[in-house]
Amino acid sequence: MPHEHDTGFLHDLPRMIGRRKMLLALGGLGAVAAGTFAFRADAETTGTAADGSVCVSDPAETGGPFPADGTNAKAGQTINVLTQDGVIRDDLRKSFAGMDPVADGLPLTLEIRLVNVNAACTPLAGHALYLWHCDTVGRYSLYDIDDRNYLRGVGISDADGVVRFTTIFPGCYDGRWPHMHFEVFATAEAAVSGDAALLTSQFALPLAECEAVYAADTRYANGTENLGHTSLSRDMVFRDNSDAQIAQQTIALTGDAKTGFAATVTVGLAI
Repeated sequence: MPHEHDTGFLHDLPRMIGRRKMLLALGGLGAVAAGTFAFRADAETTGTAADGSVCVSDPAETGGPFPADGTNAKAGQTINVLTQDGVIRDDLRKSFAGMDPVADGLPLTLEIRLVNVNAACTPLAGHALYLWHCDTVGRYSLYDIDDRNYLRGVGISDADGVVRFTTIFPGCYDGRWPHMHFEVFATAEAAVSGDAALLTSQFALPLAECEAVYAADTRYANGTENLGHTSLSRDMVFRDNSDAQIAQQTIALTGDAKTGFAATVTVGLAI
């Protein structure tokens, strides 16, 4: 059954029809008369590190309807895992805060490097990153299945700006390219106290590895079919980003579809 993920919020409207199309539709006014919502295309900032490598600022993306970060509710109840004991953790496969289920799927270890694009791509230490994603068949904990809160958690960047997680390879649900959601906060305290995120965005999974996993692993029962319905270039979230942004948002993988993958990705913040 198709999921209506990543839709339904006014602040997400520009990305649902395309940020640039929204700007054209507004005739350059940048606001909606009925409210005070200002829309603009994300300005891409580029930085160059001391070794000559380049980083770009990641575009802001929708958090979707299932962030469990206190910004929405289910059945009238606000859902916020960021205030729960145990949310700061490395292994996202397990549920926490009194919940027991463990997510089954192909192992994935993930290293996310946070850098300051405005300061020569220098690492951002001590920042908090909240990561969440769907299970093998496209379900989100606490929303599609409410007795578990796995595949969600907060990590703190080390001196090299790196946040590390152990999780599973995400599935593919109908209507979206395989992806992960994340929010970056200035500190762990900011993440758990309701402060606004510095950035809300998403990672994309690469095509070849998605095809291999979904074809080889029966736990991803609907993955191959759903993957065939879309492409990264047509995805409603990623499609209006620059080539450089999409390249940076796409996770790099080593490993295989039988034993699992190690993943690396960089997040650029212009701060």
